[in-house]
Amino acid sequence: MDITRPLPLLGGLSPERFMRRHWQKKPLLVRGAMPGVLPPVPRARLFDLAAAEDVESRLVQHDAKRGWQLRHGPFARRALPPLSRPGWTLLVQGVDLHDEAAHALLAPFAFLPAARLDDVMISYASDGGGVGPHFDSYDVFLLQVSGRRRWSWGRQKDLALRPGLPLKVLEHFEPEDTQVLQPGDMLYLPPRYAHDGVAVGGDCMTCSIGLRAATDAELAADLLVRLADAAGDEADAGRRYADPAQAAVEATGAVPEALQRFARDAVRRLLAADADIDRALGESLTEPKPNVWFEGAAAPAPLRGVRLDRRTRMLHDARHVFINGESFRAAGRDARLMRQLADRRRLGAAELRLASEEAKALLADWCEAGWLHGE
Repeated sequence: MDITRPLPLLGGLSPERFMRRHWQKKPLLVRGAMPGVLPPVPRARLFDLAAAEDVESRLVQHDAKRGWQLRHGPFARRALPPLSRPGWTLLVQGVDLHDEAAHALLAPFAFLPAARLDDVMISYASDGGGVGPHFDSYDVFLLQVSGRRRWSWGRQKDLALRPGLPLKVLEHFEPEDTQVLQPGDMLYLPPRYAHDGVAVGGDCMTCSIGLRAATDAELAADLLVRLADAAGDEADAGRRYADPAQAAVEATGAVPEALQRFARDAVRRLLAADADIDRALGESLTEPKPNVWFEGAAAPAPLRGVRLDRRTRMLHDARHVFINGESFRAAGRDARLMRQLADRRRLGAAELRLASEEAKALLADWCEAGWLHGE
């Protein structure tokens, strides 16, 4: 992608300029970001996904009498309110994992690191439907694909929530701007910008392209487990605690200082190698979500081209390529091809002709695992 070329998606800004001016700084409303856009999945297909056991879905309803109500799916079609009833919203998470057209919505955002892209959530709302004024801890692009939605947003200072609700609804929402989005319009919001979207008329569908943003505590906890697991695989080569100089003690409940020093040294050694931390990070970032599984198939022979399955996460760094929670050391011409596969999500016949037999065998293994497909 040419990051210096102006894009209609970004209101005529280049990706380079958008990242400098708006990314995690200020909102951007783009009229006609995707002219002629259609819902990636029709309403009936979205309702079918909401009925599936392996799809995360939520139903939010609001009226003056009963207030806010939240239910979690799966939902049979008869469990959803009538289309004519106002004030309800169906939210279906990770639609890109289940539909190619929804997955294709991520491609225009390839100016962002794939490690940060999370998923495509689709919300369907009847007239007046919404989830209340709230804020997210991550960036989001809100693309209107059907009907109209009135968005209000602002840099919220008071983040207090209304007590006793099943949703995180702001108690004192203070919008700075309000606009009605038509199909093809898009709103970008940085983290912690408060916003409230309300459907104007029925058949309102909005695609939310969300970003991943783990806290340092969440990320550290996951990486420490991975590093410890890797160290446990080499436990026989590690040092085992010994205390031949330990004297007899009167305070039997006291932790020996030598054992404390041994424990501190063990943790420091675990964290000493940056390469190990980088490897654990790549494996963590490409770990498939719990509700994802792959359907294996025999690899075509010969391989004339390959493309990553829409559910596959593939990343790379200077030493490794990572795919679906696994890491591979990478160097030389094969490494360049694998990094190209991660960046472009496909390799053509011309590129595959440059691959070694070992690399082709690895790609065939991934085909059989369902991680990628022959073309």
